[in-house]
Amino acid sequence: MTAPQAAPPSHLTTASPPQSASAQQTTPVPDLSAKIPKLVPRKRTPGSSALSRRRGAPEAEDGSSPAPPTPALPSPPDLTGHDFVKPSRRILGPEDHERFLNSDTCKLVQAWIFGISDSVRDRSVSSVPDSDLTLTIRKILRILDEAEKVLERCPPEDTGSRFGNPVFKTFLDEVAKQLPEWHAQLGLTDVSLIEEVSTYLHNSFGNRSRIDYGSGHEVNFFLWLLCLNRLSLLPPATFPAIGLVVLPAYLALMRKIQAAYYLEPAGSHGVWGLDDYQFIPFLFGASQLVDHPYITPKSIHNTLTLEECSKDFLYLDQVAFVNSVKNVEGLRWHSPMLDDISSAKSWAKIEAGMRKMFVKEILHKLPVMQHFLFGSLIPAVEGMSTEEECGQADDDDALEGGEVKVFTDEAGKRHVHASTGWGDCCGIRVPAAIGAEGEERKAGGRALRRVPFD
Repeated sequence: MTAPQAAPPSHLTTASPPQSASAQQTTPVPDLSAKIPKLVPRKRTPGSSALSRRRGAPEAEDGSSPAPPTPALPSPPDLTGHDFVKPSRRILGPEDHERFLNSDTCKLVQAWIFGISDSVRDRSVSSVPDSDLTLTIRKILRILDEAEKVLERCPPEDTGSRFGNPVFKTFLDEVAKQLPEWHAQLGLTDVSLIEEVSTYLHNSFGNRSRIDYGSGHEVNFFLWLLCLNRLSLLPPATFPAIGLVVLPAYLALMRKIQAAYYLEPAGSHGVWGLDDYQFIPFLFGASQLVDHPYITPKSIHNTLTLEECSKDFLYLDQVAFVNSVKNVEGLRWHSPMLDDISSAKSWAKIEAGMRKMFVKEILHKLPVMQHFLFGSLIPAVEGMSTEEECGQADDDDALEGGEVKVFTDEAGKRHVHASTGWGDCCGIRVPAAIGAEGEERKAGGRALRRVPFD
C-alpha cells in the first residue's frame, strides 16, 4: 500500500483551487508577480567612461559630487600694444573672492592645472624623452639650476633653532637680483613684462618676512609657467614635460631650500594634512597612477615599492620624502590623511578627490587666495579692491591667514586680518618637521623633544 503524500507547505501554494482536504483549510496566497517592478540595469552616464574621465569629471561611484572637469584652455592673447603691470593682491575681502570664483581667470587657472594633470595620466617620469624637451623647457631647468647655485652662495646660519633661518631673506634678495637675467634667457626683453612675469617666480620660493612656504607658493610657480604659456612659450605639447620634468626639478630645489632654511609650513600642518608644504605632486601623481596594473593606493605603505618606483611616480616620491623627514615612523602617526586616502578603491577615486581639494581648499579658501597675485596676463575682475585702497601695499608685511575684514572709515577703505592667524596653532608658531629632523641630524642622531602637532 502506498503511503499518502504530505501536503505542500502553504507558502508554496498558488491561487488555484486546493486539491486536498487539508489544503482547503489554508488561505491561498495571491499571485503578486505582475505587481513586482522589473529590475532595470542602470544606464552608464557619459561621464563614467574612461574617455570621458580623461576629458572631464567622472560620476562619483559612491554618489558624491563629481570631480570638477577640465575647462578648455583659452588660446594665448594677442599682446600687440599690450600694457604689462606688476602683479598685486586683489582678493582683499569676501566680495573680491566671490568675483574671482565667478570669473574667467578662475577658469583659466583650473584649465591650466587640470590640463597638465590630464597630460600626465598613465605616464611615468621616464616616459618623457630628452627629445621632447623644448628649448624653453631646457631654459626653465637651467634657471632652477642657477637658483640652486644662489642657495649654495647663501648658506644658513647655525642658530640652533628649528624655526625659519634668517638667511632665507638674503637668499630671496639674491634671487631678485638674478630675475632680469634669468628671464632674458627666455627671450623676454621688455622691462615691464619681466617685472610682471618674474614676480610669480620670486614668490614661488616662499615668504620673506614669515620665512614660510606652502601650497600657495607652489601655485605661484605654476602661475609663472602659465604666464609663459600666455606668451606662447609653453604650448600644450609641453604639458607632459612640465608635469614630469619641470615639477620634479622644482620639488628637488624646494626640498633643499626647505631643509637649508627650515621654512615653516604656511599652515600648522599644510592645508589638508597631506604634506607640510606641497599639494600638486599628489594631484599629478594620482593622475599618473590611474590605470597602473599593479601599484595600488595601499602600495604607499610598501617600503620596497617606494624605493623602486618613487623616481617614476610623483605621488610615491612625495610620500617617500614625507617619511624621510618625520621623526615618527608610520604614515598613520605622522600623516593620518595620507593613511586614510590609501584605503580608497582606486587611483581614479583619489585623483577625483585631489581635483576637488584643489578647487575647495585653494581656490575657494579666502585665507589662501588673499595672497593670489593678479597682473595683466592673469587679470583681476573689474570691481575688485586694490592694495592701495586697503592701506597695505606689500604682502611681505601681511600676517598669515585668518578671515579678512574690509571696512571704510575716515582713513578710507582698509582691511584687517583676524587676530588669530590661519597659519598658527593656538597662537603658537609651529616649526617645520624638516627643522626638527635637521637639528637632530646635526646633533648626531640625539633624540629631540617631539614637535607639538608635528
